[in-house]
Amino acid sequence: MRKKDGVFIGVDLGGTNIEAAAVQGGQILASKKVKTKAKKGAKGVIKRVEKVSRTVMKRLDAQPDDFKALCIGAPGAVVLETGVVSSAPNLDWEDVPLAAKLKDRLGIPVFVDNDVNIGVAGEHAYGAGSGAEDMVGIFVGTGIGGGVIINGNMYYGSRGAAGEIGHMVVVPNGRACGCGKRGCVEAYASKTAMLKVIQEQLAQGRKSVLAEMVDQSSLVLPSSQIAEALDAGDELMTEVLREAQFYLALLTANLVNILDPDVIVFGGGLVEQLGDPFLQPIRETAREYYLQQTDAEKIRILPSLLGDDAGTIGAAVVAQQRLRLT
Repeated sequence: MRKKDGVFIGVDLGGTNIEAAAVQGGQILASKKVKTKAKKGAKGVIKRVEKVSRTVMKRLDAQPDDFKALCIGAPGAVVLETGVVSSAPNLDWEDVPLAAKLKDRLGIPVFVDNDVNIGVAGEHAYGAGSGAEDMVGIFVGTGIGGGVIINGNMYYGSRGAAGEIGHMVVVPNGRACGCGKRGCVEAYASKTAMLKVIQEQLAQGRKSVLAEMVDQSSLVLPSSQIAEALDAGDELMTEVLREAQFYLALLTANLVNILDPDVIVFGGGLVEQLGDPFLQPIRETAREYYLQQTDAEKIRILPSLLGDDAGTIGAAVVAQQRLRLT
C-alpha cells in the first residue's frame, strides 16, 4: 500500500473503548477495538492508541509511513492548533499533548479534534448529511453533544468552542446540569437526565418494569433497557421519553430558527436503538416552533446512518481536511 492511495487512520477515543480504523474514501479497510483502561493514565492510554493503530496497519500489511495521516477524536476540549487535549473529564486528562505524543511514536502527521465534531464530520461526508451545505448533528447519549457544519465546513467559532448545543438553556433556572449551570437541555433530555427522573419516581413508589432494571446505585441507563421498557408498554418510561423528546424538539426548533440548516442528524446509542420512530414526535413538535413556516418541510430531521463507524470515518475525513491546510 502506498501513501498516494489516500488511506488514513481514524481513531475514536472514548472513556470505555478505543477504536482505530484504516479508512479510504469513507470505506473502512480494517479496524480494531480495545478497552481504553483510563486508569492507566494518559501515558498508558496513548500507548494503547499506538498499539491498536499499529494492529490495524499490520492487518493491511502496511507501515505507518504508508498512511497519509492519523486523526483522533477525543472526549473533551481540544486545542486544534496544537492537538492538546485541554480537558477530558471521562479520562481524567488535563493539558495532554496527544498529537505530539502520537506523532513521536508513529512518525506521521497526527491531528486531534473533539469526538462529537468527528462524528458529525463523518455523517456529513458519508452519512445522513451527505450533500448538505449546512447541517447540525445532535448526539443523544449519557450527555448531549453536537456539531455544526456551515457552507460545507465544520464551524468552530472564535474560540473553538462552538457546537455545545447540549448546554442550550431550555428552562431558565431549571434542573441542575452536570456542567454546573441550570436548565440545559442535557439536564432534561440526555439518558442521564432520564435515569434521574426514573430513580426519583421509583423511590416514590411508582410501579414500573424499570424497577427490576434500575436502582439508586445505577449510573447509566442502557438504550436496550429503554427499548425493553417501551416494548412492554411501561407508562413511566413512556412519560420520561416523551419529556426528553419535547425538549429535544425545542432544541431542534431553536437551532432551525438560528441556523436554518438543510438537515439535522440525530445520532447516539438511543437513536440507533429506537430508530426513526423516536424522531417523529421531535419533527412534529419542532415544526410548531419554527418561526418561518414557509418550506418548513425542506428541513430534514434524520437518524444517523454510520452508527458506531461515524467516529473512525469522521476522524479520517478530518485528517484529510486538516492535511490540506498544513
